Amino acid sequence: MSTATNTVTPTEGAQAAARIPGKTKGGHHHWWLRPRFMISGSIVLLVILMAAFPQIFTGFGPGPTENCDILNSNLPPSAQHPFGMDVQGCDYYTNVIYGARASILVGIVVSLIAFAIAAAVGAIAGYFGGWIDAVISRICDMAFGLPFILAAIVVLQLFGQRNVWTVIFALALFSWPGGVRFMRSSVLEVRNREYVQAARLLGASNSRIIRKHIVPNAITPLLVLQTLGVGGMISAEAGLTFIGIGLTPPAVSWGLQLAAARDYIDAAPHLLIFPAVFLTVTVLGFVLFGEAMRDEFDPKGK
Repeated sequence: MSTATNTVTPTEGAQAAARIPGKTKGGHHHWWLRPRFMISGSIVLLVILMAAFPQIFTGFGPGPTENCDILNSNLPPSAQHPFGMDVQGCDYYTNVIYGARASILVGIVVSLIAFAIAAAVGAIAGYFGGWIDAVISRICDMAFGLPFILAAIVVLQLFGQRNVWTVIFALALFSWPGGVRFMRSSVLEVRNREYVQAARLLGASNSRIIRKHIVPNAITPLLVLQTLGVGGMISAEAGLTFIGIGLTPPAVSWGLQLAAARDYIDAAPHLLIFPAVFLTVTVLGFVLFGEAMRDEFDPKGK
């Protein structure tokens, strides 16, 4: 891709540089007060606080594997134990609260890693074009040829003991190609705009143009996409763990709780109901939050 242009004079370049897009005064006025954003944002904030500080929600009481009594195994919900007891005779409410940490950590960290890779690689592919774009696009095509969950299963089977970071590694390894294409498409829209041409004419390096002008003005659709993807990553972790490929004990997660509840659906349905409700509400909250952001900041992405 040629970095020279004969369509912008130095005077016009200086004027265009001064018009580089920034935050428009009054834009997105009070968007955070809209009902869908407030409701979904409240759910997201609540589950993040639950994952970060579970002790607050359990009254700073015993941990999920403390004060257990096997004689109380699978007891139904009661006034003292609102979620009942689990198979080991531990308070199930405490277990469900602590289960948020692994699930939320996997969803957010995988999405952040995918976001960082997609932003950098997609910006390079879209800005330089040519053989660089072709090579990156072919790598993405090969990655798309692998079913996401199947590829993650193959990687996770290589580990005997699987913790949160193992699952994060397996999911992050295959979660970035879609974001690369999204970012590349956004960069193609902005790379020939007037302020980019002005920056080139004024002698800015390619790295500075990408960092200062391309990425800030092309990143919003990718940010929205990855926000929507957090819920999908949480579901993926729960699904992999449910079939015995994801997290393994002594980890505590909603997926492990759902897997343990399979053999007790008739005798102790509360073991299935409570983690399933928490998982569903969390995924729904992140999806609605992402959609609210998309409608506000990327309406063309609908």
